[in-house]
Order: sequence, then structure tokens, then C-alpha cells
Amino acid sequence: MDIPQLTCKTDAEFGEMGQQYLAAGKQVALRRWQEDPCDFSPPTHRDYETVGFVLRGVLELDLDGETATLRAGDSWLVPQGAQHRYRIVEPMIAIEATSPPARFNERDEPPTDMAYHKCRR
Repeated sequence: MDIPQLTCKTDAEFGEMGQQYLAAGKQVALRRWQEDPCDFSPPTHRDYETVGFVLRGVLELDLDGETATLRAGDSWLVPQGAQHRYRIVEPMIAIEATSPPARFNERDEPPTDMAYHKCRR
């Protein structure tokens, strides 16, 4: 992977869950989510840390059994390995950074033992 990296919006790839992959480095990756309202997804955990920022809309984050409502301008952190799930309350756009980068080694794919729908993260 060459650094620095520039990713034009017309060249950004989309993942299986609807995420748009933006710039990625050796230690961190950036992605964009744009989703319509949906109910909570099943709980999951990831082998990377995620920080996010809501650009528009409202979502709820259930993290280890505690739920927080996030609106435009709010940010969050999901620690590596923490059980969590999301519910989109109003159409939203958010940016997330993952460390280590979630794009590699299939770490960013939906769990294979569950039926997939766009809101599952």
C-alpha cells in the first residue's frame, strides 16, 4: 500500500454491508455510511476499534447493553471486541475510522451465520 493515498468519491469502493471505503493506511482506515431507518441489528463484535462521527441524521448505539442516541455532530467509540449493535432512527450519514484497518483480511464482512441486511454492522 502506497502512502499518501487519495480516494476520489467516484473511485471509492462499496463493501458488502453498504459501507463506502475511503482512504486507508497501515494503521487506520476511513469509511462512510449512508443508511435509511431500520431496527436494531443483531449484536456483533469486531476485532478492530471504531470511532465514528454523525454528519446527518439520528442513530442509536447499543454498546454492551447500554444505549445512546447520536445526532449530527456527535461521535462515538466502540472498543475492539465490544459487543454492540446499531439502529438507524432517521436517515443518516456517518464517517467511521477503524484501527487496525477493517478493510483487510475480511474483517469487515457481515457474520456468515446470520442473514444479511443493509443495516447490520
